[in-house]
Amino acid sequence: MSDTPAAPTRGNILVVDDTPANLTLLARMLGERGYRARPVPSGRLALKAAASDPPDLVLLDISMPEMDGFEVCRLMKEDARLREVPVIFLSALTETEGKVKAFQRGGVDYITKPFQIEEVEARVETHLKLRRAQAELERYNRYLEQLVNEKVKEISESQLATIFAMVKLAESRDDETGTHIWRVREYCLALGNALRDDPAFQGRITEPFVRDLYNAAPLHDIGKVGISDLILLKPDRHTPEEFEIMKTHTTIGARTLHGVQDNYPRNSFVSMGAEIAHAHHERRDGSGYPRGLAGDDIPLAAQIMSIADVYDALRSPRRYKPAMTHADSVAIITKGDGRTMPSHFDPRILAVFPGVAGEFASIYQRLSG
Repeated sequence: MSDTPAAPTRGNILVVDDTPANLTLLARMLGERGYRARPVPSGRLALKAAASDPPDLVLLDISMPEMDGFEVCRLMKEDARLREVPVIFLSALTETEGKVKAFQRGGVDYITKPFQIEEVEARVETHLKLRRAQAELERYNRYLEQLVNEKVKEISESQLATIFAMVKLAESRDDETGTHIWRVREYCLALGNALRDDPAFQGRITEPFVRDLYNAAPLHDIGKVGISDLILLKPDRHTPEEFEIMKTHTTIGARTLHGVQDNYPRNSFVSMGAEIAHAHHERRDGSGYPRGLAGDDIPLAAQIMSIADVYDALRSPRRYKPAMTHADSVAIITKGDGRTMPSHFDPRILAVFPGVAGEFASIYQRLSG
């Protein structure tokens, strides 16, 4: 018997399906791609297998005799050891009601049969990366707890630097974003300072608010660490299905930062970072995502970030579009172009924006390249 250790796998996946052909096919295809695929033909056996060796992810058929996938998922979520294991449902059902029920039972995704292995692999890898990011965050939190004493729970400057390093590492996966995170924090600072002097925001935007905004701005896209490279780095525009996955970076980022916030509930910087990560793609008219918030239901910091983020996206070249000029970018934000409309932004913020647009241009020129 060889003592050579087994090669590491890309993830421990429990595959649950009562149809032998589907079970064999999925297990084989996942195994060929480097995953440890564990095929199980029933819900009860799946619960036993998961309890004895908790998987990193579960691919779970819905329509099974004796115990369907919904019940299996519900029981998993009641087990503290399995509660955080992501579940992707598999089903030939296409009705919206079934998909909604899958998410209500705790599923993180839904794949319709007959499936394509490329889609399965993309979704599996997305949720495994999120799972690994959550595990890393837990380890990081434990590390922080070793550094602070019983009386001091605030994040120090060195810890802020560590968090920003993590953000920069996430951004570096896409070299086209370049210094995007540092530009948007400067835009937010310029716009925040201008709004602080505006009577419409007197008492709401203060010096501490602007300071937190400046520090929290780089966290807005931290959730992209949970998005598959196949989608994040796609060289052209996303399909509607891929865009739906891209949208989840908002909830991934918010969930990650809320995990930090649980340990540091009084830290205003982390709290604002979670708000920005979750809501910077919401739109004033309710047309944004992920929750379709409208008006003042959108956190003020996220509304400021929205203008900064849109401006930088317009100015920056992408694989699928050239960079726009400063003048065109300002015109689109203030007058609209069909996709971006003035109704997307708080009119009070939009009224102040042209007065600081020149600073935005200088920031982009100074921090590009």
